[in-house]
Amino acid sequence: MRNAQAAAQCPTPESSAEPDPAHASDVNHASDLIKKKLIRENSTPDKALRFSNLYSRLLSQPILSKKWAILYLFYQLADSEHSPPAPPSLQTASGRHPSQQSNGGPALQSPTPEQRKEVDKQFLVDSPAFNDAFSKNGLPRLPTTQGPGGPRPPSTERSTKSNGRGAEQSEAGAQLLATNVKDYLPLYPSESTLLRDLPFTLQGLSSTHLLFSTLTTLDLPPTLPVPMISLLHTLAEPSLLYRGLSKFVEASEGGLVGQSLRAAIGLELRSYLGLVATLEGQIRRALSMLDEAQPRDGLGKAGVTLKRCVVWTREATMGLRLMSLMVEESRGKKGGELISLIHNYSSTHGDPFVSAFSERLLSHITRPFYSMLRHWIYDGELEDPYLEFFVSENHDTSSAATSVWEDKYRISEAMIPTIATAEFASKVFLIGKSLNFIRYGCGDSAWVESYSKTTSRELRYGDTATLETSIDEAYRTTMARLIHLMETKFNLHAHLRALKSYLLLGRGDFIALLMESLASNLDRPAGSQYRHTLTAQLEHATRNSNAWDDGADVLRRLDARMLELSHGEIGWDVFTLEYRIDAPIDVIITPWASKQYLKVFNFLWRVKRVEFALGSTWRRCMTGARGVLATVSDKVGDDWKIARGAIGEMIHFVNQLQYYILFEVIEASWESLEKAIRKPNATLDDLIEAHSTYLKSITRKGLLGSQTIDFTSQLHKLLKCMLAYKDAVDGLYSFCVAEFTRRQEASARIETRTAAGKWGITERDHSNDYRLASPSGPNRRDADSPLPASFTGFAADEDAMLPMLRTRLADLSAEFRRSVEVLLGDLAYQPDPDMRFLGVVMNFNDVYHPVRRSKKRGDRDGRAKETPQQQQAGGAEQKGREAALKA
Repeated sequence: MRNAQAAAQCPTPESSAEPDPAHASDVNHASDLIKKKLIRENSTPDKALRFSNLYSRLLSQPILSKKWAILYLFYQLADSEHSPPAPPSLQTASGRHPSQQSNGGPALQSPTPEQRKEVDKQFLVDSPAFNDAFSKNGLPRLPTTQGPGGPRPPSTERSTKSNGRGAEQSEAGAQLLATNVKDYLPLYPSESTLLRDLPFTLQGLSSTHLLFSTLTTLDLPPTLPVPMISLLHTLAEPSLLYRGLSKFVEASEGGLVGQSLRAAIGLELRSYLGLVATLEGQIRRALSMLDEAQPRDGLGKAGVTLKRCVVWTREATMGLRLMSLMVEESRGKKGGELISLIHNYSSTHGDPFVSAFSERLLSHITRPFYSMLRHWIYDGELEDPYLEFFVSENHDTSSAATSVWEDKYRISEAMIPTIATAEFASKVFLIGKSLNFIRYGCGDSAWVESYSKTTSRELRYGDTATLETSIDEAYRTTMARLIHLMETKFNLHAHLRALKSYLLLGRGDFIALLMESLASNLDRPAGSQYRHTLTAQLEHATRNSNAWDDGADVLRRLDARMLELSHGEIGWDVFTLEYRIDAPIDVIITPWASKQYLKVFNFLWRVKRVEFALGSTWRRCMTGARGVLATVSDKVGDDWKIARGAIGEMIHFVNQLQYYILFEVIEASWESLEKAIRKPNATLDDLIEAHSTYLKSITRKGLLGSQTIDFTSQLHKLLKCMLAYKDAVDGLYSFCVAEFTRRQEASARIETRTAAGKWGITERDHSNDYRLASPSGPNRRDADSPLPASFTGFAADEDAMLPMLRTRLADLSAEFRRSVEVLLGDLAYQPDPDMRFLGVVMNFNDVYHPVRRSKKRGDRDGRAKETPQQQQAGGAEQKGREAALKA
């Protein structure tokens, strides 16, 4: 018997093989068989009821896994008349019972039916396997009952049914049962051996039975059963994850944020190693308490098993799995992209463990980001050696203030982390750029250093209230300082007003005096103009007008210069004023803005020149109407009436155009610009945008920037036509002066001849009157003659001169009217109400009939070919629009 038991405890390789079960592992079926047997063999259902109670407790016990095999073993032991056969799952691969010796030795003796019943009862009550299964955390035992009479202690039942022989039989049955249960799960290596190696495996180190062949491979012993392999598979996951993460932490690639990720994962791995150390201590304590006499060497009582190790490492495995996933997804990412990756796990994942774990990592990963953010918003310096911040520096820019503000720094949308909104990033970008501009563009580094020392504070993840307060405070302080410097130190408003006064002709007395002093010089060819002459006349105009009150800083920036010369141009065409702008004001008044100012000045200067020319001609005509022109009114009186009417139309047109541009456009836009400049919490970008809008409004509403209709060429054509008409009127005036002189001389001759007693005039005197009035000859033109050059080559008699002048004046007047009608037709259909209002003001008495352009251009003068009915309908439509605007 002792040899047989020894052979059962040390199974041969044949007995250690897993048998093929002949029955399905159904624990409920085995329970039903035992319950039916108890009901069939007993007259009362007490034993069946007691078995049901014990069976329910057995099912709730987590330590025992092969419950169906145990129940089936009990059933076979109770039902066998000979040696208790093992369950089919306990048969060895060779078909022998585990209790047989490997060399074919004798088997255990077959117990009697009384012995089988006693073994059954003793195992369910006092066997070591039962006590081990239900000890500590197992199911507590309830006192047994006997019939409806009430409970009876187990000791009483055992004392009434046991004697010396029965005790021996019970002990033999319990020993037999323990031997069979112990032989049911033959392990090599044993669970205690695996537990001893487990701490090394969890640290990624190879042991005797668990070897790491590669970085991602763990070799398991092939002799273990499937359930044990499953447990080791579960425990192998954190081991392999730890090895991969350890390799990632040891690397040194990546920027500051990437290194922070490695440091954060390293902290988590140290926490994991702390768990492994605690688990190793528990395992050593449990292995020191092993008892080979107990089932499974007493691991159940020791409290440490592979299953419990799986439970204890479950949360750590989830953390390692999450970190490994983050490492895989972080490849190729840096800076804000990496922070966004981790933050997405925190903000969008539904698992609370994942969210909390990601938040813990973010507190470490974001430290370099907040360090760069702190230097940027308090010092205006970008400390980003690995280009991980969402603000990047362009090293190819020049040192000009405009380049420092516009081109030196850029914001990278891809690097903005999801912990910050786009508005937050824009505000941070503007704060740092403003501080950098104050330091380098405005030369006020002392204030920046003082501001950094007094307001700098530590920023960290999770402290949202402090972060928002810091950003808002830095934003207000920085913007206020920058605007204050622009207003006080660099006189931004004074320079803008000077540009409006001089380049936009806002100071009328200065412009009138300048034009009057330069008129004689600018009438000459452009090649005869000299810069010192223009500069002297400019200084004369500033000294004798209100411009002298603007101060020396403004006047020294004002200068007169000549544009590029071309053949046939005169001084009026190439003269211009220039207002020099230096840093840092050139951030707002950019080179593009200077070109726009020059464009508007050249146009207004031409309009002012036409106004000056027409005004001079009008005064000359009004003065001559009371003298010279009145003498020859019988001959050219109707011509002068028509000419004065045409000049009046042109003066009205020029005055309305100037009023519209200077007041409706420039003054209205200037008010909007002043409001934007004085707006609270305005930034430098706001000032730049406001000034740009101001210039765009001037050029667009001032008929210089339309994209659909070329108003500029139309206005230049009209101005040229008015100047040509002015020259023709001057020619008519010269003709009248010549006629007046001829008549005066003829009258003097008549009086002389009459006094001498002769006829007052003869036929020959009629033919020589004009020659007498022009002693230099009819074909010779004086350099200072007011007659236009086009009349030089013609015969100087009134029969040829006067009709030619009349034709010229009529053609120019008709051309002016046609051009005005086309312009009014274009203005009537503009989307801007101010431009439509300009057309109404110019045609307030419906003298003109606006012509609407068609898609196909008409004749070469720019008008569309329309029938009289279409023109009449268009005029009626225009009148309706004008009436609506007036209302």
